[in-house]
Amino acid sequence: MEIKKSNCIAEMQLTYKTKVKPSERPFVGSSQDSYKQFQQILDENSIEHVETMYVLMLNRANKVLGWYTLSKGGVTGTVCDVKVVLQLALNSNASAFILAHNHPSGNLKASQDDIRLTKKINEAAKLLDITLFDHLILSTDGYLSMQDEGLF
Repeated sequence: MEIKKSNCIAEMQLTYKTKVKPSERPFVGSSQDSYKQFQQILDENSIEHVETMYVLMLNRANKVLGWYTLSKGGVTGTVCDVKVVLQLALNSNASAFILAHNHPSGNLKASQDDIRLTKKINEAAKLLDITLFDHLILSTDGYLSMQDEGLF
């Protein structure tokens, strides 16, 4: 029986491509390690201008698989879609991930919306046996680790 290709059905692909050897991937074992990784990713021109959310994917050994900019927003917020975060984790075969976003105001306090979103993502990730390692709030003065502060 011959299978006909349909023009009405989209082809899907799951891809994760890397040229980084496992031995060369940075290890993340603490919020300080996470912050150091995000410092390399941050757009210094917009950290005090617009809010941006990032995700860092980790393998089982807490080594960095890759990072992604989830969203860019305005002065007071940005959107983070839980489905996109989990899609990225699944596509990269991540065992854990770290979220981070900046507060253009420089305020390193987690808002109620920050806490609510983190708890929502954490619960969704648990269903897939993926760990939310941390959620950092970043500024030019430093960072706040929501994990270290027990906020989720």
